[in-house]
Amino acid sequence: MNSKKWPTHSILAIAVLATWLKTYIVYKTGFSITIDNFMQEFILFLSPLSLLLFLYGAALFMKKPANRNRYLVAMTLVTSIILYANIAFYRFFSDFITLPVLFQTDNFGDLGSSAAASIFLTDIFYFSDVILVLIAIKFIPVAKEEVASVSGRRAYFILSGAVLFLNLGLAEAERPQLLTRSFDREMLVKNIGMYNYHLYDVYIQSKSQAQRALADSSELVEVNNYVRTHHVDPSPDMTGIAEGKNLIIVTLESMQTFTINAEMNGETVTPFLNGLTEDEDTIYFPNFYHQTGLGKTSDSEFLLENSLYPLGGSAVFFTHAGNTYNSMAEKLGNQGYSTNVQHANTKSFWNRDMMYDSMNIDEFLDIQSYEIGEGQAVNWGMKDIPFFEQSVAHMKEMPQPFYSRLITLTNHYPFTLDEEDKMIDEFDSNSGTLNRFFQTTRYLDEAVKELFDELKAQGLYENSVIMLYGDHYGISENHNAAMAQYLGKEITPYESAQLQRVPFFIHIPGSGEGHVNEKIGAQIDMRPTLLNLLGVDTESDVQFGNDLFAPEKEEFVVFRDGRFVTKEYVYAGNSCYENGTGDLIDQSFCEPYIDEAVAKLEYSDKMIIKDLLRFYDEETGELIDIE
Repeated sequence: MNSKKWPTHSILAIAVLATWLKTYIVYKTGFSITIDNFMQEFILFLSPLSLLLFLYGAALFMKKPANRNRYLVAMTLVTSIILYANIAFYRFFSDFITLPVLFQTDNFGDLGSSAAASIFLTDIFYFSDVILVLIAIKFIPVAKEEVASVSGRRAYFILSGAVLFLNLGLAEAERPQLLTRSFDREMLVKNIGMYNYHLYDVYIQSKSQAQRALADSSELVEVNNYVRTHHVDPSPDMTGIAEGKNLIIVTLESMQTFTINAEMNGETVTPFLNGLTEDEDTIYFPNFYHQTGLGKTSDSEFLLENSLYPLGGSAVFFTHAGNTYNSMAEKLGNQGYSTNVQHANTKSFWNRDMMYDSMNIDEFLDIQSYEIGEGQAVNWGMKDIPFFEQSVAHMKEMPQPFYSRLITLTNHYPFTLDEEDKMIDEFDSNSGTLNRFFQTTRYLDEAVKELFDELKAQGLYENSVIMLYGDHYGISENHNAAMAQYLGKEITPYESAQLQRVPFFIHIPGSGEGHVNEKIGAQIDMRPTLLNLLGVDTESDVQFGNDLFAPEKEEFVVFRDGRFVTKEYVYAGNSCYENGTGDLIDQSFCEPYIDEAVAKLEYSDKMIIKDLLRFYDEETGELIDIE
């Protein structure tokens, strides 16, 4: 009866400390957060505390100990779920969850195998604070709990506020204008903490809804003036060389440039695509980068069709599918093309059925348009070889000229294959993901060869332009150690930026224009480049890319997360590197480009968030006044 009692509100202290320390440990072990100095480490350590003090401190207003304990258990459970959801998401996307992603539930049913591969028994650690609080409630004798006094609560919340302002002050000193960089989620999490970041995300998303309602045509004038000043005339030599031909675009799922003209344990990874790099009718761009964000494949489609950057914190296919767009499909449709997308997946995945309507694509041939026989499906759906065979059969029935986009599936995380489809052995690193990636990439290469053969057999090859492009990375930064083993060098932020290169091929049968084009370019440039080849004028279009063949094209690629690549420099990990050597150089060399990179992303975001193309007449290039 005289056993020693713990101080009043000990359970609250245990809950705060347990969640705080657990969160910091997770920051260090579960995410790849770059830390450059002691101050950044201290900010990372401090950042979870302020909001936890506020959230858990509400228990001080409750009179009954049982209610306080239930509340603290509930809060530790909620914060644990938020943290774990970000961990699971980060394992797959190498990014943090945003509010719009939480409402993209239509996709979750198709994520089965990928999600299962991202869950481990040791994940129970992410709920260790919940377990610890339950144990404390059960076994720790606490002195008679009374509701905290007014002065006690005031002191507690003054401390909470002081921690918050200290955190924000240090973060602003370390990274000025931090809260203006909402596209850089790692930077936000590193400086204000996971929980504060999610509150800030709610604010940003709410603000974007209000911005659309208040937008007017004058804002499109501002964006259009910016676009015009950065526009360069397309290449006169390449203008119209493929006029009137069919356009076939193949999305090479998850394929990265490091596999082209490369070997793995003595095995050639992409023999057919290697041959295209030397083909007399193929232009190959080895310095071509993806610019996708959370929308991954759908973001690459958005870039292709609109030459606008995707949004940083969500998938634009979900959040802004009702916008007005001036897509490449609509542009070609006005030139007499029949337009379609072929993809052996459910119509609603990534909200494609809605977005394709907004982009005026005539037809979407989804899973219902394919017959999947026994052994013809793996991983995310229909295997690429039978998919191409049936897609070409569809093309045979299409009125010409047609524009058809084919979206592949087999080379997708977690990169599994049936035994009969494995043409090379696995790699031998500590990453099963990277090991299998070479096998599925080899399969995709073989599938593309089959596509070319099928087009020739069906008489469609000679009158078609075939464009192949990688949609996004396949191997995330979570597998840097394995990538270092394969490449034989450390994966620095510079090397990580270089690994964002994806294949880009333009094949024009009979043109004789084949060559390797070393110019630095990106997915934002696909639309203007292809339309110029087809002889379609884009002079008055609001687009952020330029013709890759244009003599005056600036070699400046901006990633969705704010990194960028120029001919001379690479900006990554908030550091400046010399392009080519990868040597770390003074930040001043990159400074002139940093503001320009931010401006490009912000102007493009404004176009989407405020739906500014509703004020644009695509036929005349004039503004429309909407009352």
